[in-house]
Parts: sequence; structure tokens; C-alpha cells
Amino acid sequence: MTKEELMAKRKEIQDDIAETERRLEAIKNDKKSTLSQLRDLQNKLALRQRLISNINDEMSDIDNTIRNSSKEVGNLKLKLEQLRIRYAQSIRYSYATRSSYDMIAFLFSSRDFNDAMRRMKYLKKFRDFRKAQVDQIRSTQNQLQHKIGVLNTEKQEKDKLLNTEVEQKKVLIEETDHTNRVIQDLKGKESELLKNIEKNRMVAKRVNKAINDIIEREIKKATKEAEEAEKKKEAELAKTTVPVKTVKPGEPEGPEPPRVAPRIKAPKAEIQPLLSTPTEIALAANFEGNRGKLYWPVDKGFISDHFGVHPHPVEKQVMIDNNGVDIQTLPEAPVRAVFEGTVTSVSFIADNMMVIIKHGNYFTIYNNLKSASVKKDEHVTARQQIGIVAPNTEGEPTVKFGIWKGGKKTVSINPEPWLGKAR
Repeated sequence: MTKEELMAKRKEIQDDIAETERRLEAIKNDKKSTLSQLRDLQNKLALRQRLISNINDEMSDIDNTIRNSSKEVGNLKLKLEQLRIRYAQSIRYSYATRSSYDMIAFLFSSRDFNDAMRRMKYLKKFRDFRKAQVDQIRSTQNQLQHKIGVLNTEKQEKDKLLNTEVEQKKVLIEETDHTNRVIQDLKGKESELLKNIEKNRMVAKRVNKAINDIIEREIKKATKEAEEAEKKKEAELAKTTVPVKTVKPGEPEGPEPPRVAPRIKAPKAEIQPLLSTPTEIALAANFEGNRGKLYWPVDKGFISDHFGVHPHPVEKQVMIDNNGVDIQTLPEAPVRAVFEGTVTSVSFIADNMMVIIKHGNYFTIYNNLKSASVKKDEHVTARQQIGIVAPNTEGEPTVKFGIWKGGKKTVSINPEPWLGKAR
């Protein structure tokens, strides 16, 4: 990674930290510790650690530059010293031979005109050589001064980064202490936490069943359409079959009908119902090709709860199973489609709206919406607004985003590796 990219990354992390601090500032008057506040703090800790790591990468890059610059300075000093020695040698030689090679005597001692011209050219070349030596010495001196200036600047920049790293580590210790205090405070509310965990589990179970049912319904619909298309194709082929002419006993035989090669039925290829048309196949391939480059469903936010089975942030003995990711964002934030596709469902579940968009045999899930601005069977484009985020059970605006893949077995996929940097 280049120096410019590292600096841009540092600024991006600092902006994310500032955004998290603004969210925490908005709730600092609330004396009651909440799980959302803890997740904000944990996110800020992770960002702070990334910032320190990025600063270390920048310092490593500067160390490389300093080493290279120091090497160049050493080479330039050696070159300058050699040039000075050679120039001094030429001056001493000129001084030692000044009486024998006086210009006029040198020219008048020529045998003829041509010899005089050659001696004139020689003297001119000697003067030019001396001048070139001086110019080379000055150029090398300038290069040396420039490189020394670059070296000093890099050293100053490294000193600043070292100071920044020390400051960030101090802040990290303070934030870790604050986070631990919030965890201890929340541990004192164990019964309330466990009640909320169980409530969220029940809601998640209902949501997962609804998603499975909707995808299964789409698979059945696609299967039926594929079967009907196959029957229609077979009926069209049957129309082209030539009937065999029968001759009764005693009747003269007419002209023999044209022979038709027997139609061999090819074995049916296994069809994936959700990929039964070229359009669906291309859309799914395009979706897969954009893994790691999908837009985020919101403009600003961070992942407050990750995919898969993991311990609860406070009650470590309790395991959370998340079939997507929770993205905490700003109040009333627009929720957008991460990729083009067709809206396959807009439903009301667990007191909020859920939108499902189909991309071939992939489905993106947008749950916990306050309202939806699209309808079933509507084609949507990437980054098109599909609704408004709703607050979660703790009042924090959070969209639950997921990616599912339909087929013989419908499965949920970790969305994090699919999301890119672009918001």
C-alpha cells in the first residue's frame, strides 16, 4: 500500500471514529447503560486499534523511505567527493603545466594551420571539460541538499506519527476501561438481558421461517414455470412427427412415405428452478462476480452484530445465532438495494417491514424497516431506496441485512465478505 493510500485509510478510520463519538455524545446524558451503547464503544475500540495499526504501517513505510534516502545521501556524498578530487587534480595539472602549455605558445608552436585548429579545439574541449566538472559538482550538491531535506522531513513526520501513536494508545486504554465499566453495569441487569435475548431469539426464528417460506415459494413457482415451458416445448416437437401410413390387405401399395429418423429423447439435464432463464443465470453470475464490491444498504453505519454463532457481548455463556448482520446507522436513514434485482416480497413481520430482493438464485434481505417504498415484482437498481430504517428493541436505528442462496437447500451466507468499501 502506498503512502497516499495509508494516509487516506487513516483519515477514513478517523472519520468513522468521529461518527461513533457523535453517536455516543448524543446518548451521554442517559445514565442507563445499554447494549447499543456497548456496541458503539466496542466498535470505537476496534476502529482505534485499526488506526494504531495503520499508523504503524505508515511508520514502516517512512522507515523504508528513510533507509532509501539515507542510502542515496551516502551515494551522493561519495559521488561529490570523487568529483571534487578529480576537479582538484585537473586544476593542479593545469597549474603545474601552465608555462609549457601557455595558450599563445601552444598555438604558435603549431606546425601548420590545421595543427593550430586542432590545438584550438583541444583547448576548448579542456575548458568545456572543466566547466562540466563544475556544473556536475553543483548539480550533485543541489541533489544532496534536496535529499537531506526530504530525509529530515520524513524524520519529522515519523516523530509526529510516534507522538500520535502514543496519544492513541492512551485513549485506547481509557476507552477500554470505559467499555469494561459498561459491561459490568450491564452484568448487573442479567435478568433483563436474558429476557431481551430470548425475545430476540423468538423474533429471529419467525423471521428465518418467513424468509425460508418466501424462498421456497419462489422455487416452487419457478419449478412450475419451468415444467410448463418443458411441456409446451414437447407439444411443439410432437406436432412435427410424421404419421406412419397403414395399408389394408388387397389394396395396392402407394408411394412409401418419407422416412423420419426416430427421435431420441436426450436425458433431462438437472435444472435449477431459479436459474431457468438466461436473464436469471446472467444476473446470478453478475451478483457472484461482485462479491466484495456490493454497496452497503445504508450510507453511514457500522456492523453492530456479526454473522453466525458467537457469544453475547455481555453474557458470554449465551450464544447468539445471527443469519445476517446488524448494521447500526442514523435515525430515519434511507435503506437501499445493494444490487439490481426484483422485489420478491414486501411483508410486515415482528412489528416492522421486511423487503426481499431476488438476484437469480440469490436473495438479499432487508429487515427492521419502518416503511417500504417498493412493491412486489418491482425491478430495482443498485442503491435505489427501498425503505426507511426502524429502531431496534433498544431504540437504535438498525437494519438487519442478509444474503441467502436458494437451491436444493436454502442457506444463509455471511454478508460481510460481500460488502465493499463503497457506501
